[in-house]
Amino acid sequence: MTAAPAILRERQIYGASAVLLPFHPDGSVDHAGFEAHLRRTVDAGLVPAVNMDTGFGPVLSPAERTGFLQVVLAMGTPFIAGAHVADQPGDAPDLDAYAAAMVEIADHGGTPIVFPSHGLSAVDDDALVAAHQTLATHVDEYLGFELGPMFHPAGRIFSTEVFTEVLGIPQVTGLKHSSLRRDLEWERLAIRDRVRPGFRLMTGNDLAIDLVVHGSDYLLGLSTFDPDAFARRDAAWAAGDDAMFWAVNDVLQYLGRLAFRPPVPGYRHDAAMYLKVRGLIDHDGTHPASPVRPAADRELLAQVAGELDELLGR
Repeated sequence: MTAAPAILRERQIYGASAVLLPFHPDGSVDHAGFEAHLRRTVDAGLVPAVNMDTGFGPVLSPAERTGFLQVVLAMGTPFIAGAHVADQPGDAPDLDAYAAAMVEIADHGGTPIVFPSHGLSAVDDDALVAAHQTLATHVDEYLGFELGPMFHPAGRIFSTEVFTEVLGIPQVTGLKHSSLRRDLEWERLAIRDRVRPGFRLMTGNDLAIDLVVHGSDYLLGLSTFDPDAFARRDAAWAAGDDAMFWAVNDVLQYLGRLAFRPPVPGYRHDAAMYLKVRGLIDHDGTHPASPVRPAADRELLAQVAGELDELLGR
């Protein structure tokens, strides 16, 4: 049985947020809403991550993804962006396409994160490690990505052996872990601390956002609901204000449990509804192919927003 790691008190947490891409009711992208929410994320002090699943990166065209790189580049802030390969089950991994996407992100000033594809997820462990080593020859820095299939059909969680080997690739400076399992993340923290302490393990566990107290950083979809609340929670932990940290964390974790229930991709509609309830976007539409949550969620989301407003004095 895997034991929980020690709690690391008054730790500075690195927070990154997968930025929601909002849509108009007619199914077109709300570009103004996206730019405003991107700015809110940056102003809160979180690192924005664009073209992620929260931003519908897998279903955007290459031209659309490039356009969002240009938007975040114009803001002059560090950022992360998903590097995608469009393929089908049974396809071989297309490392040339990955390399091109990663170089484009790096050329725009961002840090690429290797979004899973059917081809890459289907190879054996040795080939998966070799693929990451090959990709490392094209950019100075990039992030690995373990994504559970509950988020995306091409998702894959690495074996312990693959994770450990990836830690040995100097250009891979961090990894997002999205298994939604505490025990696997605890295991990875122990390996990280033993093998490469400077490696940034970023939790993608929206059902256990308190993993940051054990040494995980984060790249979450949940944080796009309320970047300010996450940033102020993180600041409370760094300052040793346990009461504020746990008070805010508890409300945010309820929000995560509500929004990330099956089907998990429906969280994006909850995010849009939450932002609409707070008056931060004009519409709560999402991509036409995305699952839709029931209208009853709006009342629950409004209650959460009100509780956070009261806690944070907004």
